[in-house]
Amino acid sequence: MKRKNLLAAEKKPLFEGARATAFGGERAMVNYVELAPGTDVPEHAHPEEQLTLVLSGRILFVLEGEEAELGPGEAVWVPKGARHRVRALEESVVLDVFSPVREDLLGKLG
Repeated sequence: MKRKNLLAAEKKPLFEGARATAFGGERAMVNYVELAPGTDVPEHAHPEEQLTLVLSGRILFVLEGEEAELGPGEAVWVPKGARHRVRALEESVVLDVFSPVREDLLGKLG
């Protein structure tokens, strides 16, 4: 059985203000991401489908120009190829799920 404790795992720098760890299987993966207040995830898109679940804190999520403020327990779906960006409004933790696996992130953070 493949396992990983995402809470206890070493968090590696993802970019300025963000630290993360990743865990993946054959067709899906999760990223556990800690965001410092004011952290901006620049607008980007990728060929993988994404689900983002806010575990703690508050974020501003912008998807194809539509803005939503999300808090604990709230989730958003990002279709493959959709442009999106995030701003941490306070210290936040999010769980991102990708399908298929984002090999770039899994290799960097896994």
